Amino acid sequence: MSDNNLLNAVAGFRDAMAAKDALAQTGSDFTEVKGAVAKTISQLHPKRLALTVTQIVEDTPSTKTLRVAASDSRLLPPFQAGQYVNVFVQINGIETARPYAVASSPRERRYYDLTIKRAQGGFVSHHLLDAVQVGDSLQSSGPMGSFHHNPVFHGDDLVFLAGGSGSVPARSMLLNILHNDLPFNFQLIYANSFVDDVIYADELRQLASEHANFRLDEIISRPPAGFTGRSGRLTGEVLRELLGEQLDGKMFYICGPTPFNNNCLEQLLALGVKRRRIRIEANGAPKNPDQQAGWPQGVSLDDEVTIRVRGKGSFTAKVGEPLLNSLERNGYGAENACRSGECSLCRIKLLSGAVFNPSEAHLRKSDRDFGWIYSCVAFPTEDIEILL
Repeated sequence: MSDNNLLNAVAGFRDAMAAKDALAQTGSDFTEVKGAVAKTISQLHPKRLALTVTQIVEDTPSTKTLRVAASDSRLLPPFQAGQYVNVFVQINGIETARPYAVASSPRERRYYDLTIKRAQGGFVSHHLLDAVQVGDSLQSSGPMGSFHHNPVFHGDDLVFLAGGSGSVPARSMLLNILHNDLPFNFQLIYANSFVDDVIYADELRQLASEHANFRLDEIISRPPAGFTGRSGRLTGEVLRELLGEQLDGKMFYICGPTPFNNNCLEQLLALGVKRRRIRIEANGAPKNPDQQAGWPQGVSLDDEVTIRVRGKGSFTAKVGEPLLNSLERNGYGAENACRSGECSLCRIKLLSGAVFNPSEAHLRKSDRDFGWIYSCVAFPTEDIEILL
């Protein structure tokens, strides 16, 4: 007896087969929607965005906010508050990129606000602040990054420790909470060196006065004479005073210069905060990798080494320059996004020689086993050969 004869005894089987046969005659092989999934993915997670600068706001003497919209006037891709886009530029013939957090609310998709602070000895920040004008075109990646609030795991009692331009993702998180009337408490502890360099100062103070679920605490490390606000550094004692005794249930976000991030992490751990309740936004390659454990003895940041790119050529670079930077400076490159050792897009093969991988380089075991390095945070400590 055939399988179908056996199944005919099952209630509803004959009706189901009849319906299947009818669909086979009139149904679709889905050619009419071919590519729809790929198109949707491209719209939500584009590899590149064509942007136009529509407005420039001078926030402080060292900071400007570039408001950018899609060049085709469409809505920009959605993002999570705290994420960034990687801005691609060409400066004096050098193609490079830098990640900038989106400062605006995820609810607003007609534009992104990108707040740029002048970096000491910077390259891209100087260009964006000094050369870019309203109407200029820019290119960026789509939004990305894991530094954002996850309401399922992070809870509703949020504390953000920001140093300098670390307030950029904090502003996006705050606006997301306020614009959507979310039932979260948000405390921003904001540290700056000087009183005239506090980004979004008036806006943050106004929002704190209007919303009971937003608390703003400011601290200035280099106050002027007669300053009456809180001054000094963010010590454990100061944090305990600002946070209160009850720390359980709070989720902490830290974003600022690397020394600021490290200090905040150390102080929070000393206060008994569990490491899993602390999120830190990476902030580029370390400025002083030679001060980290494992740096080879006798090697100076000013030493010069030869970088050989198999099949393409070679050039010299200083030990203290991240490998990705020196590659770009000499006409090479690698796909990149975070430039902080997080995303692994800039991964390249080290064929010979040695590089120093700082603590920022989140290399996987397989990377280490097979000689892959993250070029954005790799420092060549001797002559090397790589494969791009």
